[in-house]
Amino acid sequence: MFNAITQSQIYVLDQDEALDFYVGKLGLEVSADVQLGFMRWLTVSVPGHPERQILLEKPGAPAMSEETAQQVRELVTKGAMGGWLILTTDDCRKTYETLLAQGVEFTEEPTDRPYGTDCGLRDPFGNRIRFTQPKG
Repeated sequence: MFNAITQSQIYVLDQDEALDFYVGKLGLEVSADVQLGFMRWLTVSVPGHPERQILLEKPGAPAMSEETAQQVRELVTKGAMGGWLILTTDDCRKTYETLLAQGVEFTEEPTDRPYGTDCGLRDPFGNRIRFTQPKG
């Protein structure tokens, strides 16, 4: 039936700040940045892989009322929305050191696991992010 996942979504509270973090610090690239009038469609992807995009969506109309959007913003801030990303890297420890030098705050340092080496961080809005160097 299906043959790919092309887009996923996480909530962010400020799309310009999200761009600074996801593109400026994590090194992802903008796939689409389109003002639709009722919302800004902003997606990023791993460089060279536009077939898998992450929609950085600001909670609000037209998908929800302002009351609901406020509740969602509060949950995002608490890290309780359940949205998270897992990225892969060829060198977890080197990527960690590079991002740490750029001021990225981590929730967990690189740790060896049965599946590889990984670590955890949060974006400026509370979304959980992990990146892994798979065992090879």
